[in-house]
Amino acid sequence: MRTLPLLALLALTQFGTAQLNPNSAKPPVAKKVPAETKLHGLTLIDNYAWLREKTNPETINYIKAENAYREKVMAPTLALQKKLYNEIVARIQEDDSAVPIFDNGYWYYSRQVKGKDYSLQCRRKGTMKAKEEIILDENQLAKGEKYFSLGAFNVSPNGNLLAYTVDTTGFREYYLFIKDLKTGKLLKDRFGKVDNVEWATDNKTLFYVAEDEAKRPFQVWRRSLGSTQPTKIFEEPDALFYVGIGTSTDKKFLFTYAGTKDTSETQFLDLSKPTSELKVIKPRGGNSQYSVDHHEGEFIITTNDQGPNFRIVSAPVSDPSPKNWRQIVPHKTDSVISEVATYKDFMVVSGRTGGFPTLQIRPYGLPKVTTIPTPDVVGDILTYRNPEYNTSSITYSYQSMTRPSSVFRYDIKSRKSTLLKQTKVNGYKESNYISELKWATANDGTKIPITIVRKKTTIPSAKTPLFLYAYGSYGAPTDPWFSVSRLNYLDRGMIFAIAHIRGGGEFGRKWYESGKMFNKLNTFTDFIDAGDFLVDQKITSHEKMVINGGSAGGLLIGAVVNMRPNLAKVAVADVPFVDVINTMLDETIPLTVGEFIEWGNPKIKDQFDYMMQYSPYDNIKPQAYPNMLITTSLNDSQVLYHEPTKWIAKLRDIKTDNNVLLLRCNMDAGHGGASGRYSAYEEIVKTQAFVLFELGIKK
Repeated sequence: MRTLPLLALLALTQFGTAQLNPNSAKPPVAKKVPAETKLHGLTLIDNYAWLREKTNPETINYIKAENAYREKVMAPTLALQKKLYNEIVARIQEDDSAVPIFDNGYWYYSRQVKGKDYSLQCRRKGTMKAKEEIILDENQLAKGEKYFSLGAFNVSPNGNLLAYTVDTTGFREYYLFIKDLKTGKLLKDRFGKVDNVEWATDNKTLFYVAEDEAKRPFQVWRRSLGSTQPTKIFEEPDALFYVGIGTSTDKKFLFTYAGTKDTSETQFLDLSKPTSELKVIKPRGGNSQYSVDHHEGEFIITTNDQGPNFRIVSAPVSDPSPKNWRQIVPHKTDSVISEVATYKDFMVVSGRTGGFPTLQIRPYGLPKVTTIPTPDVVGDILTYRNPEYNTSSITYSYQSMTRPSSVFRYDIKSRKSTLLKQTKVNGYKESNYISELKWATANDGTKIPITIVRKKTTIPSAKTPLFLYAYGSYGAPTDPWFSVSRLNYLDRGMIFAIAHIRGGGEFGRKWYESGKMFNKLNTFTDFIDAGDFLVDQKITSHEKMVINGGSAGGLLIGAVVNMRPNLAKVAVADVPFVDVINTMLDETIPLTVGEFIEWGNPKIKDQFDYMMQYSPYDNIKPQAYPNMLITTSLNDSQVLYHEPTKWIAKLRDIKTDNNVLLLRCNMDAGHGGASGRYSAYEEIVKTQAFVLFELGIKK
């Protein structure tokens, strides 16, 4: 049961007007040290470039001063923060276990313990009635660390060894360890800056990916346990390409991938012959992308060679070159094939139709195709963990804006789904909430889907507060998800909306390409048009709107507040990529070179000219901005801390309003913020308290 009652019966007339007072403390002022960059006949002046000096005590002192200023301004919200935190914790199952998955004779699962930040990784041999074996206690590994993240987790085929990676800084720099599960001791083999890890079938050979100094995965290594020297089996010289590895579903083949957002190349080797040479399936070239799995002597290949929405072909392992490709599923214009997993008697095709995910079961040799039905207008369905190749069922997960995450087992023969587990949310009744799909019209006539969730007792109107979120980059779709912490907003009469803007992948490659490079402005104008639509429909008003995005979505917020500062009363930009020109000029910064094809290369004039139209840091104007909260982490490797730090310093100097402007920098974390579940809730409620106070929502 809940320890605190929901504020579900709050009437709109009870929304107060108390807001945070930015004058309750003196904000820090960053010194100006002009740094010049000459480019394309222009001289760019950056007064805050010195904040890139992470080891400079002045930099750290400035960030600490921003944190101290935020804490003083936010002091009136401390009681509310505590209340919001208690509400979240009261809803969750603090003692909880994931759905067990059978793999090579063991049932594997993770579980969480009340009061503990991290998970226990467990297994039972043969049956769930067998004795539990805790093979990794993340809490023990995190002991004494300010940050902890478990990366790879891969048990050897015979079940005796565990390869796992750990990051304790937040910089996504993972180190590999090997644990003997019989003795519980670590082997001497350990090495760093490792991404993917895979086992050969001999239970002693490991394959892993290494990063370069700019954090680009670029090499594949083979190492036999106990040996002193690993062997490099692949290196990608082109800085635009990222490297990864994986295995086929039946664990017979290792695949190495080298790719960009535009092209890819896959090589393979037989895992029973780990010292054999890699062989290329199809050489890279043009805009050709493909991915591979294996089924009974044939590779199953998902390829865009005949259209951007992909088709499925097969090819013999003996010669998988394109001349031997045989079509299984044709390219379609009204649906997208995202991923294919092959099992002995069927394949599972993950795709998208109408902008949202689908899951299809395709038995081999039979025309019968089953699309697993979903219960809501919009939701997110995807495969769960299915490591067993010879199986008659699969597990999949489903969630929506109103339905907590659920795991089902789907029986291939009966075509029926059985619920294995739904995440329990204490005090929550799905019937009290409603989710809707609406369509805004962009300035060029494109229809933009918006998914909305609210409490049924919340009546949309110009007085109704609304939280508008979006991402819109890298071709990554933003599918509807359930959130326990979001209930803190909904139960206080707020509406939550997701704008599925261009630049994401909701409708496949074309949707992505219409919001990248020279089309990037569509991402920002789509978001603005979505916000205006919600106001025009009298679902909310600009005075009651909050806008939010993170990382590349933080770039979205940064561009929007420059272009339309009156779109919303409150803006929250999480780990925002806002210093576009300066970052993309520095090829030593992680991710920069590989993202030239996403944003552009400012050393090329026409690309520079376009990027300068929206780069948030370069387009700050002497105008009024909304109340803003900007978050970052000192050890962020994806968007380095100095981008949001420089941004807030420049905003303070140029903006003309007296609205609240706050920076929250986690001094011990990375791109995702605090790593422990309880400390993550603490960060969430700090943002929620800021939003609620600025909207005047109080009890």
